[in-house]
Amino acid sequence: MDKNTVIGLVLIFAIIVGFSWLNRPSEEQIAAQQRYRDSIQKVELEKAQQAALVEALKQQERTDTVVDADMAKKAFGAFAASAVGSEQFVELENDLLKLVFTTKGGRVYSAELKEYKTHDSLPLVLFDNDESALDFTFLSSNNRVLHTNNFYFEPQITTSEKGKQLQMRLVLEEDKYLEFNYLLPDNEYKVDFSITAHNLTDVLDNNSNSLEMVWKSKLKQQEKGRKFEARYATLNYKFTSDDVEYLSESKDDSKQLSNKIQWIAFKDQFFSTVLIADQSFTSTTLSSKISDNVDYLKNYQADASLSFDPTGKSTTTLSYLFIPNKYQTLKKYDKQYKNETGSNMQFRQLLPMGWTLFRWINEYLIIPIFNFFGKYISNYGIVILLLTIVVKLIILPFTYKSYLSSAKMRVLKPQIDEINAKYPPEKAMERQQATMNLYNRVGVSPMSGCLPMLLQMPILFAMFMFFPTCIELRQQSFLWAKDLASYDAIFEWSTYIPIITPYFGNHISLFCLLMTITNIVYTKINMSSQAGAADQMKVMKWMMYLMPVMFMFIFNDYASGLSYYYFVSLLLTILQTYLFRLFIDEEKLLKKLEANKKKPMKKSGFMARLEEAQRQQQKAMREQMKKNR
Repeated sequence: MDKNTVIGLVLIFAIIVGFSWLNRPSEEQIAAQQRYRDSIQKVELEKAQQAALVEALKQQERTDTVVDADMAKKAFGAFAASAVGSEQFVELENDLLKLVFTTKGGRVYSAELKEYKTHDSLPLVLFDNDESALDFTFLSSNNRVLHTNNFYFEPQITTSEKGKQLQMRLVLEEDKYLEFNYLLPDNEYKVDFSITAHNLTDVLDNNSNSLEMVWKSKLKQQEKGRKFEARYATLNYKFTSDDVEYLSESKDDSKQLSNKIQWIAFKDQFFSTVLIADQSFTSTTLSSKISDNVDYLKNYQADASLSFDPTGKSTTTLSYLFIPNKYQTLKKYDKQYKNETGSNMQFRQLLPMGWTLFRWINEYLIIPIFNFFGKYISNYGIVILLLTIVVKLIILPFTYKSYLSSAKMRVLKPQIDEINAKYPPEKAMERQQATMNLYNRVGVSPMSGCLPMLLQMPILFAMFMFFPTCIELRQQSFLWAKDLASYDAIFEWSTYIPIITPYFGNHISLFCLLMTITNIVYTKINMSSQAGAADQMKVMKWMMYLMPVMFMFIFNDYASGLSYYYFVSLLLTILQTYLFRLFIDEEKLLKKLEANKKKPMKKSGFMARLEEAQRQQQKAMREQMKKNR
């Protein structure tokens, strides 16, 4: 090691020692840090002692023994009196909702949608008993961490022109209490909810301006097809200044969100429980876990902070929606909140209708037509039939254009065969150029058949998203299908079959089977009408017939209304194909194309670019051949 290296190391060591000495904490700072550590340890010890006391008090309640007053005082301080009591239940009800509240925690205990039933004809209860919990945490003036679920509230029901009102009060003294106020208007799915402190400035921590919220729920299975229902069960949330997002529907998922959240929704396939903050939720953590209990689909949890004024000068305002995922109903509450708060809540986003283009098609085309027919026709099988006919009429010009292009290619096949015979496969460029020259002379574009098909695709995808989310089809029967929103099994088995059961299920759906058979027939008809099908599609033929079978695996668990729509749509397409064949005279079409050869050639921009690309490619190949020589 040379002299310079030694000097450098010594200087670095000296700098480190000097920096550490200059930045060492003073005796006052050391004492302050020790006090901070001691206070943290004290708080943690108090929390542990309080948790032990709370658990001991709960055990006393469970065993019906007399609750120790001194123990309650140590655990809850000034709130000790409200920690002792018996659980009572209070009902609020209107034409749409039946809500049960519990005095233990002052929360919603049960929520029933009165207009709906489960798949087995039981009352549709979104949650009941311990299937849901809402707990708020706040600080007392002596740093006790208090949970509303540990206290008994005093209920009081009043009725006004606004609706039925329930006041739940966590009372310390006659004029000192924490109040949960619930208002259920008539004929509404909405419940207004507010939290206010009354004369608690000497009891609560006035430096704390927030409440910590923990909201949990077990999502019940309400529909017949568990797998299909779980696919559309998601935890959704909306940012205050952004769109609606959701956690994964197919696996356990969680997110920590730093942005402000406007609302959180625990959503099933057809029903949602939405908790809305008048201002916002902050420091939000959301989680969704697939349940291993056969009675439940998923376990949802939301942890968040809410603004709270312990002085009672302002109120923390929220609201609930216990709501069916029906487009018109969600649209109504979008408009209502827009008028009341000026915020665009986007509740309609709870309906998964696909990407923006597909959603537009559903909102402005499919749903208005569906609702129009549903207004006058009670049988939704007929409604789907009429909707299918209207959709087929809308896309008829595109379908006709596509078939006409296919017919042109078919009548030109003999000439294409002559070109293929003239130019062997090793002269691919010459063969392609001669083919494109023929198309150009007769006025045929190879792309003219593809573009109409592409224009139909958004409508087909929009329909695919519409039917599984359409609550109007729920428990509506048609022919043998008892529920158009679920599968229509004609044969079921209980034995687990590897590969078959996980992907196909333990049943066969008749509409899905009919759709598959019709699809195979249509594939055969379509292939027989394709130009060059015998030569060009031999290798692909088995794949074309395999696709309908694959669709059967996909759609067997899906809503029978969707399979019925595709079945009817395919039948109409087959009918259209035969009508096109009847009205399009291929001999006259060929004569017209031959007549186009005598007209001056007009090259389209696409054809000109394609020919130029071919010339450039041929030129490059010739130059390469010269170099190789």
